[in-house]
Amino acid sequence: MGIAVFVNFINLFVFVYNILLLGRVILSWVNPHPTGGLGGLLVELTEPVLLPIRRVLPKSQMFDFSPLVAFVILQLLAELANRVLTG
Repeated sequence: MGIAVFVNFINLFVFVYNILLLGRVILSWVNPHPTGGLGGLLVELTEPVLLPIRRVLPKSQMFDFSPLVAFVILQLLAELANRVLTG
């Protein structure tokens, strides 16, 4: 039962973090440099994941592909947890 709870927690975390990333992407289309409120909160919550990815990715002139890479990594982690922990 403990493993199922842990897997459910990982799946919930990935789902919520994907929503935060999606919110950050949509916000970046409207206000690329949010300073406070909801925009600032989204930046604070997502930047710890996106910044290391940006350091590894090659620089792009117009597009920031770090959220896309973060989506993929999070899905892989959730899938790995589902397969390894549940058998």
